[in-house]
Amino acid sequence: MFKTRKALLALDQGTTSSRAIVFSTSGEIIAEAQREFEQIYPSPGWVEHDPEVIWATVLATAREALKKAEKKGWSVQAIGLTNQRETTIVWDRATGQPVHNAIVWQDRRTASVCAALRKAGRAETVVSRTGLVLDPYFSATKIAWILDHVDGARERAAHGELAFGTVDSWLVWRLTGGAVHATDATNASRTSLYNIAEGRWDEDLLELFDVPAALLPEVKDCAGDFGTTQADLLGRALPITGVAGDQQAAAIGQACFRPGEMKSTYGTGAFLLLNTGKEMVRSRTRLLATIAYRIAGETTYALEGSVLSAGSTVQWLRDGLGLLSQASEISALAEGADPESGVYLVPAFTGLGAPWWDADARGAILGLTRGAGRAEIAQAAIDSTAHQTCDLLDAMAGDGVTTKTLRVDGGMARNDTILQRLADLTDIEVVRPKNTETTAWGAAFLAGLGAGLFRKLEDGRAIWKADREFKPGCDAGHRARMRAGWQDAVGRVRTG
Repeated sequence: MFKTRKALLALDQGTTSSRAIVFSTSGEIIAEAQREFEQIYPSPGWVEHDPEVIWATVLATAREALKKAEKKGWSVQAIGLTNQRETTIVWDRATGQPVHNAIVWQDRRTASVCAALRKAGRAETVVSRTGLVLDPYFSATKIAWILDHVDGARERAAHGELAFGTVDSWLVWRLTGGAVHATDATNASRTSLYNIAEGRWDEDLLELFDVPAALLPEVKDCAGDFGTTQADLLGRALPITGVAGDQQAAAIGQACFRPGEMKSTYGTGAFLLLNTGKEMVRSRTRLLATIAYRIAGETTYALEGSVLSAGSTVQWLRDGLGLLSQASEISALAEGADPESGVYLVPAFTGLGAPWWDADARGAILGLTRGAGRAEIAQAAIDSTAHQTCDLLDAMAGDGVTTKTLRVDGGMARNDTILQRLADLTDIEVVRPKNTETTAWGAAFLAGLGAGLFRKLEDGRAIWKADREFKPGCDAGHRARMRAGWQDAVGRVRTG
């Protein structure tokens, strides 16, 4: 017989898949399960998910991972939840049914609304209170769009019959059978409705974006009581004791607990997060001030740069162009590329994120000649992620922040070729941890903290271990030519 050992379940609900991972309290992966799901593109620049499919894939993976862990003699003590941020769901409080598909963070349908608000001089109000630029990326204009385009939704929302949530709130609601309508401070900070300096939903912003307060969830700390799952869902009732948006969870998983510590996650998009401590840094270069985490009522802030397309660029080569049968083939294909081909891929499929914030920009492959082929396009796709990271680091330097080391994680971080190219083009050391599932581990760690299995955040530092360091190996001339070519390419797709 196995001796029962304590474990934590992380539910990692991402943009293209839902995953469940059971961790030991020392960060070891015990069991995992994953389900991909369909991306819905109703119009150019629009991206949706079916909330019921999100729920079904989360539930299925949770059950599968739990079953595997229990067979090995592990007992899950608590659940931590992490999620794609900004993605917006509105549902009926009585039935629990969504009134519309989820509008995904990548979606740009409200670009004209944001442009009108900027023209009306309202951008500074949003930035000063939320730390965010005025952009369709965030939840507020998505909520208003649903209320205005679903028959009767606005009236029902005003009467308290509907609920809004980012994906974490939706899952907490479903897991608890509708008993808890809550979010955490990190996800709240991505809505454009939450005053991150004062720690509250902001009445003026609700009025600005025309969002009824009756829709909103309670905002909680990242580690604490988010209710208990219904017993019939997972075989027994389990407490939910940790919640954080995916990028903040990754920073926690990477043990970025001190001001100046920085990580970059490479998943569907790429997101660079720098801990700024108790100070909310006002960016001069259109980066975002956001909440890194809130523990025991105390808020820690971060500076963030957001790249909208990273792993999704490789996915497009696979699914859109048919250049790959599996994403992992990209390195082998790129090996045959001419290093001086001058081919650039700007993956502005849903616009450009930081520091450009150009919702109307669209993707392009530039510099093609008859000598260019599949290998050059594959190399350009790899380079696009490195170049976009360079853009974020340059913006941070403009805010007076520099680094010699970048901790990386996410699916793309498993690829040595991509990480070496990242080190070459950024000209800084790139460090991959032994556990690249840092987003899920961050959620699990928060759950352990909320359940009393850890005493303090710093307990996570001893668990983090480096796997490999990638040092820059590119000559300065090549790097300068590559960067100049990229900047020219971006200039060609920008609309403003």
